[in-house]
Amino acid sequence: MTIRKGAEMMMIDMHVHSSYSDGTCTPAQIALLSRRHGLFLVALTDHDTTSGLLPFSKACADEGIHGLCGIELSAEAPYTLHILGYRIAPGSPRLEERLDYIRRCRGARNLKICEKLRRLGVDVTVEEAEEISGREVVARPHIARLLVDRGYVSTVGEAFTKYLARGAAAYVSRERLSAEECISLINGAGGLAVLAHPYQTCLDDEGLRALIKRLKDAGLWGIEAIYGSNSPDVTYGHLKLAKKFGLFATAGSDFHGGNKAGVELGVPVSDDLLPWARLGIR
Repeated sequence: MTIRKGAEMMMIDMHVHSSYSDGTCTPAQIALLSRRHGLFLVALTDHDTTSGLLPFSKACADEGIHGLCGIELSAEAPYTLHILGYRIAPGSPRLEERLDYIRRCRGARNLKICEKLRRLGVDVTVEEAEEISGREVVARPHIARLLVDRGYVSTVGEAFTKYLARGAAAYVSRERLSAEECISLINGAGGLAVLAHPYQTCLDDEGLRALIKRLKDAGLWGIEAIYGSNSPDVTYGHLKLAKKFGLFATAGSDFHGGNKAGVELGVPVSDDLLPWARLGIR
């Protein structure tokens, strides 16, 4: 598919997770699904790892899909604050060093979560969660699936509500990088940094504007204005914010396969939404 002028519609997805982090589809399956759904572009944005990017890029080339190498980093804040990175170069030494540190912090957190669960009478271990993950990133969704498999809860959602969500019985906070460091790491790896799902910050208008100004000063490139679960009013507001601050609007579903029920791959957008050349797409 080539880019055509005239604001025609196309399907893309710039926020997708694979089995290399907390999704259930392999990179090859994501590429295949993208072709079947008629996507022009799909970005793999796994949490805290670039390990899936090489097989993802190869699978996208095999399927004739534009595949964009990405990542998602969690930033330190008293609210949900995630930074997406696009067009990154896997193997960037500084980025990989910090990703290794983040994963080690995740491991320490997982141990504490399982200790809390056992004190609550929920007999699970990190090793069992690692078996479910099968990869280097073990996250709360893997523990949630373990709780479902062991019959302690009926659904992944119930596992989060009862045990794993912020404020729940077995919740443990974890070490995070500052938003400024997340942006610096992404930019240093040749990437473009984007504020993920701004609505999930739960900030009021003034607070969100202040955050975006701060992040732009640190090198932010875009805002994920078009997000699968946003209402039209929220999407419109975020598109206006992107324009106000001179940032690019991006679009993603936050697809996790079976780990996020009801979220389908692909988001319809106008073909003039993005500067495709900056993303390496001609």
